Amino acid sequence: MLLGGLRYLLPVIEAAHKEGYHVITCDYLPDNIAHKYSDEYCNVSIVDKDAVLAKAKELEIDGIMSFAVDPGVVTAAYVAEKMNLPYAGSYESIKILQNKDLFRKFLTDNGFNVPVSAGYDNYEEAADDLDRFTFPIIVKPTDSAGSKGVSRVDNEKQLQSAFQHALDNSISGKVIIEEFIEKEGCSSDSDCFSVDGELKVVTFSAQRFDDEAANPYTPSAYSWPSTFTEEEEAYLKAELQRLITLLDLKTSIYNIETRIGKNGKPYIMEVSPRGGGNRLAEMIRYGSGTDMIQAYVRASVGNPVENLQQNDFNGSWAEIILHADKDGEFQSLDIDEAFTDCIVETDLWVKKGDQVREFNGANDAIGTLVVRFNDQSQLEQSLSSISRWCKVIVR
Repeated sequence: MLLGGLRYLLPVIEAAHKEGYHVITCDYLPDNIAHKYSDEYCNVSIVDKDAVLAKAKELEIDGIMSFAVDPGVVTAAYVAEKMNLPYAGSYESIKILQNKDLFRKFLTDNGFNVPVSAGYDNYEEAADDLDRFTFPIIVKPTDSAGSKGVSRVDNEKQLQSAFQHALDNSISGKVIIEEFIEKEGCSSDSDCFSVDGELKVVTFSAQRFDDEAANPYTPSAYSWPSTFTEEEEAYLKAELQRLITLLDLKTSIYNIETRIGKNGKPYIMEVSPRGGGNRLAEMIRYGSGTDMIQAYVRASVGNPVENLQQNDFNGSWAEIILHADKDGEFQSLDIDEAFTDCIVETDLWVKKGDQVREFNGANDAIGTLVVRFNDQSQLEQSLSSISRWCKVIVR
């Protein structure tokens, strides 16, 4: 059973079919694209864990997954525990990972590098506690993904509107405020994999942002390799392994966000036992040949994960998240001919005349470009000026 119906599930469905598995997709939106490719669809909200459990029992599923669908991860853990199905870890461990407030507390209690943070149910409580923070701060929902509801706040006057924006995007009605960690180089958002509690694949990316976008905290591109040093990557890998051991996690893919602060400290910002959105696992497969999607599909039904190994990236790779800079009708995607040889895949999700929205979150993306550059110098130069050679035309 796959929770959700986003297009990011399509490679998972393909991998499952290659293994001969019967795939059931589940959410409350029957028109979602993934349902067209699965073998069966059930109309149940993925955040209603007891309803999903009832349906899972009725259908006698052998495994459950919430790949690239953050709201379903806790539900999947709940169902797996109740039905004794394979999963990354216990329901309690997964709840810690999926709740930003609980996760920060767990990191703090166990001696990890952590931004100063606290969770709040209402604005008045947050305003009264503001003395613990130094501006700028980040205000975000404790339980949303795709950068929805996230704001940077530079002064007290901006707090109330940012808090309400986060609250409006929170499933549980809770908001976290945290110290804004000024990053050195690029932050990383990439996928990793553990087998029986041991990290087998650890990747780091360079996460890029469009400063001109409506939400400048929504990633607009990713590239590999990262901007971290070997020492920084080694430190983060050791800390990630320590985290997995402390939470008694088993076999799973993880979407992991990390960064190096200007204070020189490496930080684990988020760890979620799911594949990342924005096709990150596919990008790793493109660049290195390491197939975490197939491995996770097998693990989800209790089959052994074999021959999964860390491979170096074959060159300098990037994924560009195509997006509009304003609301309107999509007209065309115009790419400079000089870059034609670098483009490995163009995956455009809209056609001329379709309505598109300005880039406020990951769900406003209109497609992706997979690009392989000749070297790191060409990659850096190209990604610093994407809008000059890759234009989304909107009327």
